[in-house]
Amino acid sequence: MTSENRKAYFYLLVTFVIWGSLYVVSKYTLGKISPFTLSFFRFLVAVVTLTLMLGKPKKKMEKSDWKYILLIGGAGYFLAVGAQLLGTKYTGASVASLINALNPVTMTLFAMLLLGEAVTVRKITGIALALVGVYVILGGGAAQLSMKGVLFSLFSVVVWSFVSVITRKVTKKYEPLQITRNSVAAAMVFYFFAALAENRGGAAFEPDAACVAALLYMGSICTGLAYFLWNKSLSVLEAGVCSSFYPVQPLVASIMGILFLKEETGLNFWIGAVLIAVGIVISLRPGRK
Repeated sequence: MTSENRKAYFYLLVTFVIWGSLYVVSKYTLGKISPFTLSFFRFLVAVVTLTLMLGKPKKKMEKSDWKYILLIGGAGYFLAVGAQLLGTKYTGASVASLINALNPVTMTLFAMLLLGEAVTVRKITGIALALVGVYVILGGGAAQLSMKGVLFSLFSVVVWSFVSVITRKVTKKYEPLQITRNSVAAAMVFYFFAALAENRGGAAFEPDAACVAALLYMGSICTGLAYFLWNKSLSVLEAGVCSSFYPVQPLVASIMGILFLKEETGLNFWIGAVLIAVGIVISLRPGRK
């Protein structure tokens, strides 16, 4: 294993820990600011943060490649993330999180079809174990099942997986930080118009000091830094390998819910945590195609 690969694994772990914390932070802010308005300000902060990090790009993007930026920003950061919010709204956080954990499966399939990445027995076994672990932790959530919410969540998973595979292709040509900043800026424009439409109906907007602090964290860390680390990892590792870390997200969200929101846990949580850890370790080891 090269030092660059080790760094990429570390970046992935940090990314999903950050995204796991997003659930806890957004639970407070969504009570003060409506979803698309919140997303606009979140991406605005991210654009500023990423621009300061980027400075002057080493290579100017070719006009023919801007379609990928619109695809990543519009389809990935806007449509997929927006559909995930709607899925959570209609079917509840447990079911939405469980469906979101299907990302390793769909991303591995897209990577195999579009990038020709190999699918190994170990990778399939590891992903399956991790998904079972997520299911055990969340307890299924069948009581909150809503077909509308399930469809929104499935749409989010498919679109995000497809866009992530395309991102891996583009990051081989340009700096991951440059791709991230431009894509986030494109998404911010989409969220601006969505927020305008949302506020015509009298959407909630009651920010306080804690809400502003949370918004700065969501924009700079959960969006700017995390998206950069995700794209950086995709530029080094196969998309299927990167996707194997997805189950860490609901695990971290559950742990933070216990620590900061005083949510209760039981034996299922610890069984699921072990399954997720074992699944990730297995999927990262090489095996037969």
